[in-house]
Amino acid sequence: MATAAVTPNAPPPRGPGKEHRTAITVPEFKRWVKQFDTDHDGRISRKELREAIRRRGAWFSGLRALFAVRRADRNRNGFVDDSEIEGLIDFAERELGFRIRTE
Repeated sequence: MATAAVTPNAPPPRGPGKEHRTAITVPEFKRWVKQFDTDHDGRISRKELREAIRRRGAWFSGLRALFAVRRADRNRNGFVDDSEIEGLIDFAERELGFRIRTE
């Protein structure tokens, strides 16, 4: 049975755990999300959020976008705007691996 070569004193591999995530601020997260606002209406649609999630490397981006909009969209208009961004931040931390500081 073949085994992979192990280099002495090599750092451990970075897995999918949360310990290696870089923290970003809320304004940085907003700027990241806004780059996917392709129609420039100031709101994030499910389609736009799907592309953001896909670019993040997450699987099932369509379903995740659906769940994220449902969770964040308080007025039920199908979009996430600036007043609803907190719900999107919660979703991004739990489901997309973001670590967001509220500074």
